Amino acid sequence: MFTDDRCDLVQIDLARVRTIRAALIAPGAVAGLADTLNALGDPTRVRILDALSHGELCVCDLAAVLKLSQSAVSHQLRLLRTLRVVKPRRDGRIVFYSLDDQHIISIFRQTLQHVEEQAAPVPAKARRARAR
Repeated sequence: MFTDDRCDLVQIDLARVRTIRAALIAPGAVAGLADTLNALGDPTRVRILDALSHGELCVCDLAAVLKLSQSAVSHQLRLLRTLRVVKPRRDGRIVFYSLDDQHIISIFRQTLQHVEEQAAPVPAKARRARAR
């Protein structure tokens, strides 16, 4: 078991460091990614994405599904729209929202799958093996 997250011996592989540094994403993309992931870190926004993952909804229906006020839903949708996580579609006086694109749906479903895998009970045999 790890008790310290540092190397006992400092020995830097300069070739590996240079290769990985060259492959890192650009600072602007880092900021955008962090903003998007931060937006997905709010329980209310996750619930909105969950509802929208089942299909397009107007603000009124979305508020009813989530048992929230239209004002609270609109506030969250504004942030999600700014980050291009959701997109609006106006039909007369009604605004419908949907997830922006397939990437957002994939991120949402993969993250949910990851969380559900972590929450799955560990079989007794695996628990005994970890304890050793």
